[in-house]
Amino acid sequence: MSWHPQYRSSKFRHVYGKAASKEKCYDCVPITRNVHDNHFCAVNPHFIAVVTECAGGGAFLVIPIHQTGKLDPHYPKICGHKGSVLDIKWNPFNDFVIASCSEDATVKIWDIPKHLLTRNITSPKKELLGHVRRVGLIEWHPTANNILFSSGYDYKIMIWNLDTKEAVISNPVKILDAHKDVVLSMSFNTDGSLLATACRDRKIRLIDPRAGTVLQVASYKSHRVNKVLFLGNVKKLFSTGTSRWNNRQIALWDQNDLSVPLLEEDLDGSSGLLFPFYDSDTHMLYVVGKGDGNIRYYEISPEKPYLNYLMEYRSHLPQKGIGMMPKRGLEVSACEIFRFYKLIPTKSLIEPISMIVPRRSESYQEDIYPLTTGAQPALTAQEWLNGVNKDPLLVSLRPGSGAVNSLPEFLEPEPSMKTTDLTQHQGRGGRMPLEDMQKPSEIADSGKQLKVEEKLPKNEQMHLSNGFDIFECPPPKTENELLQMFYRQQEEIRRLRELVNQRDVQIKQLELELRNLCMDT
Repeated sequence: MSWHPQYRSSKFRHVYGKAASKEKCYDCVPITRNVHDNHFCAVNPHFIAVVTECAGGGAFLVIPIHQTGKLDPHYPKICGHKGSVLDIKWNPFNDFVIASCSEDATVKIWDIPKHLLTRNITSPKKELLGHVRRVGLIEWHPTANNILFSSGYDYKIMIWNLDTKEAVISNPVKILDAHKDVVLSMSFNTDGSLLATACRDRKIRLIDPRAGTVLQVASYKSHRVNKVLFLGNVKKLFSTGTSRWNNRQIALWDQNDLSVPLLEEDLDGSSGLLFPFYDSDTHMLYVVGKGDGNIRYYEISPEKPYLNYLMEYRSHLPQKGIGMMPKRGLEVSACEIFRFYKLIPTKSLIEPISMIVPRRSESYQEDIYPLTTGAQPALTAQEWLNGVNKDPLLVSLRPGSGAVNSLPEFLEPEPSMKTTDLTQHQGRGGRMPLEDMQKPSEIADSGKQLKVEEKLPKNEQMHLSNGFDIFECPPPKTENELLQMFYRQQEEIRRLRELVNQRDVQIKQLELELRNLCMDT
């Protein structure tokens, strides 16, 4: 008989949840009262989007991530839907594009401006018309650019290719018609070649989305599934639901055999839904309860018992929805490995909750931050539709290792190296290491961009003040307008500093190249 130690060695055994202070929360946010079982919140390193309560039609708010505190009651909304908004999702490869779906049976794609919103946005970038009943779920493809999945109450899943110039798209590239009831949840595997769905008929289906074929079906009677989730590359599925006795239940499944779950566990007798989140970098699984304030977290292992309970974050404030910050938006200096944004409608509050690994050292902890999914697509939409599969492109979260945020082409690239580091290398009198040098293509691109800016007509430069048109934006008259002007000026100052740093980097780079050439000769 083998002996198993009572305590398991794990670097995440002491992870704890830390709620943000009051001034770092988002207050006076009119959170939706819709009873639909969705997150109602989407987060990226630039913005937090939340579905809001409004009269007539549907709307959601997009708030800059650093604009905490009380929200102005007249803050502009994105309000182009004719019915209640049921789901919102940020594009994983462009932090300024968001998709929304609604009870009006449409899916809309929105462009969010870089500066602070000054007026309501009512015209979407694209509108997807295909469903005949309300659309309850949307999901972006994890590796292919501009591929969007939508699921409606017409029991159909539609695949959309957004790489077209049409503003209104009425023909999806594929329709998955494998369900006999409403789809409650969708989840992709790591490279996006497989789709797992949970349906109201209590079955889990594993689908090849391009072929439209159902590979496996789990119809385990004692587990009524609500949400399903792929667990990265460990070939397992995780689901939450209810047991025969209406207890909240979690289950773990083998991806290759969905006949019987590997593990089944009852949690409690509450009636709220359980939202699962998985971090493939740390192999940690978070289970968030709707209607209570608890967040349970586990560690996934390839061998039995597969699911190792770590701890539970508890709060007396119940959450209606939850948002999750991508790994590239975390604060690595504080050893933060996950961050939730908790919607508390009773207080009109959004409260960030950070999951932290306690460490004494303030240096970068490489063991808890392996290479993670970046903000660049691995495939184009057409490549994926043609049958190509690729894993996500990975980036390092180490400070100074390069930009990890997804930015549109028209924005300034992030400086990939600080000038102070360059002067230190120069002072040593030796060659600069290859991995610390900025890529020549990046320098060329930024140089082209600076030239374009310098070639602006003089009359255009005269009309611009602090990055915006003074004729379109008259001087502020109220405190709110003054605050908006202040934020925009702060953004412009930051942008100009980045441009100065970019030029310093180019100067230092050329000096180092000259020194290296001299040393070679």
